[in-house]
Amino acid sequence: MSFRTNPDRILESIDRQAVGRELDTTSPPSDATNPERMKRIFGLVERSYRLAAKNDELGKLAARFRGIGDLHHHHARGDVSVVVHYHDSGRPDDVGMSPFEIRPQDLVEMKKESGNSRADFNAMKILRKELRDGVMSAYKKMEPRLRDALRERADIGHISVNVTMDLRTAQ
Repeated sequence: MSFRTNPDRILESIDRQAVGRELDTTSPPSDATNPERMKRIFGLVERSYRLAAKNDELGKLAARFRGIGDLHHHHARGDVSVVVHYHDSGRPDDVGMSPFEIRPQDLVEMKKESGNSRADFNAMKILRKELRDGVMSAYKKMEPRLRDALRERADIGHISVNVTMDLRTAQ
């Protein structure tokens, strides 16, 4: 079968993730307090979230809710993950994940709220809300591990943060 007629190959080519990556190469001052160092990490998480929440990243996922997309039945599951990588330390990455689910009734409620009948427009609003809530939930889950990293001084040096929203069909 060719690419045009094989639905499995068509679905494989669709992006299923929105990703935001941010790198901080400046080390905190040697006399920085733990709250200042935590603010640095949270600032990276926030900037990564903003990159993932942009229209060009989330738009690919929202487009899957159109009538011809692979989520035309408007039921999807996914997860939001936050990964903090310490480049100049031997400490392993800190990872936090938060699952979510989008049901057809969520889109119906958003349609009533927004007054717009386009499924991808309404899905974009829901995805942004789920991404925001998921990032905060994942950050709260990994906050004790981040505090351990501060004690080990693993945050001194380069740090990168990846925020990823993964979406898949729920069947």
